[in-house]
Amino acid sequence: MAATAATAATPNRPPALHLEPWSDEGGLALLLRLNAPEMTEHLGGPETHEKVKDRHCRYLRLNDPAGPSDPADLDNLDNKGRMFRITVDGRTAGSIGFWETTWQGEPVWETGWGVLPEFQGMGVAAAAARLVAEEARAAGRHTHLHAFPATGHGASNAVCRKAGFTLRGEATIEYPKGNWHACNDWRLALSGG
Repeated sequence: MAATAATAATPNRPPALHLEPWSDEGGLALLLRLNAPEMTEHLGGPETHEKVKDRHCRYLRLNDPAGPSDPADLDNLDNKGRMFRITVDGRTAGSIGFWETTWQGEPVWETGWGVLPEFQGMGVAAAAARLVAEEARAAGRHTHLHAFPATGHGASNAVCRKAGFTLRGEATIEYPKGNWHACNDWRLALSGG
């Protein structure tokens, strides 16, 4: 699928914002930058280098149009969503994606993002969230897209509001594995249902 584009508001000129499919080109380097303590404060802290490399490989498999090579992978996240690198005026600004999960007994899409410090406060995350919602809508399968930012993460909760999500209340989620924390459940309808 061709990269999608949107405009993120800035005081001077709106930058050209695109979602580029996750690839080896720059993907791992981006994840390593997003793994900094200040970027993972609301996610349980930085992961090991090995876990970041594993995440990069999962993102590559998720985007593989051929699907998983091993039938056992069909029950994993592989080929059940998409990951993207956010670019602004051609420069890497962060990551965003959507993947399949089950929430309160219902299959849904979930989304999450990370925007590098030099691109924060420009509307990049909200514009990217609107674009990823369009990607999830086009993928079909599920009627809702959820985001679960930590209750204390004001910026990510504001992104949800600006991107058109509806706050459904507080919840407790496990992320990463073994780390339970309070979050807000934001939901965006992808269809009339």
